[in-house]
Formats: sequence, structure tokens, C-alpha cells
Amino acid sequence: MAEQREQAADDALPTRIGQLVMLHHAGDREEARDRLLGLWAELGEHGDPLHRCTLAHYLARTQTDPTDELAWDLRALTAADSCVEPPSAALRALYPSLYLRLAGDYVKLGRPGAARGQLTRARAAAAALGGAADDGHAVGVRAALTRLEGELAGLPGEDGDAGEGGGHGRPGGEPLGPPRSGS
Repeated sequence: MAEQREQAADDALPTRIGQLVMLHHAGDREEARDRLLGLWAELGEHGDPLHRCTLAHYLARTQTDPTDELAWDLRALTAADSCVEPPSAALRALYPSLYLRLAGDYVKLGRPGAARGQLTRARAAAAALGGAADDGHAVGVRAALTRLEGELAGLPGEDGDAGEGGGHGRPGGEPLGPPRSGS
């Protein structure tokens, strides 16, 4: 019986995340962020990698500070990478978006070298999406890749962080938990 309740809670989590994403899209960023943080605490560090990845991915979008946004996007990627079994199709389909978001974060932070490294990863991961013209996710990812490539083409060369540009480690050695208080 307890196992059934746990499965039902796992099945309901994507719906709960979706409702909070709609709240954010409706313009209530702070309330959405607070509720998503509550889900993050509820899920815990040992929760399903796909759920943790999705939750961190959307938490990044609710941040106002680009450094916090980067930290949450790194948490999303870390959660995806933590999957000990071969990743599901749903998780594999998230990788191009995860790398794209990281690239965008690095652009906001004035680190075009790191952005280019993540863009290269996004392009490689997008190749696994397939080429169906009716796949809205794949079409959207490819369009975002093209837009970001154009944006990066207008930026100067390396930014001195080429050594970490392709990686996805912790910014400044921070732990990958909830953001610092007050952010």
C-alpha cells in the first residue's frame, strides 16, 4: 500500500510542476519559485533524476540573478547525469535544452567561451532528437540553436574560461543544493 502511494505521488509530480510553470508564465515568478522550491525540498536529493532535472530546469527560469539561474541549470544537468540506469527517452530529449540553457546563462554572464562549449554539446545532443518536421520539441531546439549561434557569432573570442567552457561543474565550487539564502 505504501508503495502504491509513493508511485501515485511520483506520477502526480509532473502535473504539479506543470501547474507551477503555468503560474510562472502567468506572471507570478516569486510565487512559482517559492512553490517549486517547496517541491524541490519535498523531492530531496535522492528523488527520481528526471523529476529533479525537470524541477531544477524550471527553477532556473524563475531566478532573477543570472548566477542563480546558472546554478539551477547546473543542478538540472547534474540530476540528468545522475541517472544510474540508461537514461529514458524523455531524459535524453532534455539534454539539448539543458545545454542550450547553460549556453544562454554563460552569455548573460559575459562568458562566450563557456557558452560556445555548451552550444557544441547542445548541437551534438540535438542530433539524437531525430529529424521529424512535426516534432515540435526538436524543431524548437534547432531554432534556438540557430538563434544562439547567431548571437554568439557577434561576440568576441574566448573569455578566459576555455578550461571550464565545455564542462558543467559547480560555479565557483558551490554545492549543487538550493541557492544561497537571500537570492
